[in-house]
Amino acid sequence: MKMNAQLSASATAARAHQEMFAYWASLRRGASLPSRVDLHPSGIKRMLPTVSLIDVKRGPEGDVDYRLRLAGTGLYSVYGREITGRTLEDVYNSAAVEYWRRELGKVVTERRPGVGVHSLAWKGSPHMSILWLRLPLASNGRDVDMILGYDAVVGAQAAEQHSGIRAA
Repeated sequence: MKMNAQLSASATAARAHQEMFAYWASLRRGASLPSRVDLHPSGIKRMLPTVSLIDVKRGPEGDVDYRLRLAGTGLYSVYGREITGRTLEDVYNSAAVEYWRRELGKVVTERRPGVGVHSLAWKGSPHMSILWLRLPLASNGRDVDMILGYDAVVGAQAAEQHSGIRAA
C-alpha cells in the first residue's frame, strides 16, 4: 500500500513537471528564451505553492551567484523557514550548495531546462526528496538572468513525524 502511494505521488509529480515545462515552452519565441515578464501566475496557478524564481547574478570576473527572489508558500514546509531573498549558502549545507551551483550552472550555460531528484537527507529527512525542474529565463531572450523553479516533494512520511515525537 505504501509503495503504491509513493508511485502515485511520483506519477503526479511527473505530470506536474510536464505541465510546467509545457507552460514554459509555450512562452518561447522561436529560439529565444522566455523572460520573467512573460510569466503569468494564472497560467501555473495550481503549481504556485512550490514555484521559485532564482536570480542569476554575474560578478565582474565571470563568477555567478544565485538568490531566491521568490519561493512559494509550499516550500516553507520543505525548508522549515522562509527562503525568499536568501542565497544558496543561506539555505543549504556546503554539499547541497555545491550540488545546486553545479545544476543551476548547467541551466545558465547550456540555456536549457534542468531536471533531477535531490534528497532532503541534508536537512534530516532522508526518506524525502524533491523532484525538481529548473527552467531558464532571459530578459534579452538569450542570456539567462533568472531561473523558474518547480519542486514536487515525494517520499514516505515517517510515523514519528506525524506524532511530533522523536527518538532521542
